[in-house]
Amino acid sequence: MPSRLGIYLPDITVVPEEELHAAEERCLPAAAAALVVEIASRATARIDRTVKAHAYASAGIPLCLLLDSLAPGGPVCTLHGSPEKGTYRELSRAPFGEPIALPAPFGLVIDTAEFPEA
Repeated sequence: MPSRLGIYLPDITVVPEEELHAAEERCLPAAAAALVVEIASRATARIDRTVKAHAYASAGIPLCLLLDSLAPGGPVCTLHGSPEKGTYRELSRAPFGEPIALPAPFGLVIDTAEFPEA
């Protein structure tokens, strides 16, 4: 990530296997990630929704999934993508209990029926 934004560690990071094999150190550049997942908690919700999302978009990470059981309108999964100039576009949103689809290269649907609410 840009140094002015600090270092952020997502709750889950998905990196293509070839990137892992090509890495010379334990750390990979953020842009190597195909997807990051943040799980909002009372302590981190504001940062996960804004600061981290901005940092991940600025780093060029293609997809960011926010699992937010504390969202003002109720527990929701929000998939962000198409990063441009430090901002993501919202690709899809599903309340907990409804499925949410991840686009290519994943091409899978996540069943959120058993996600715990706050």
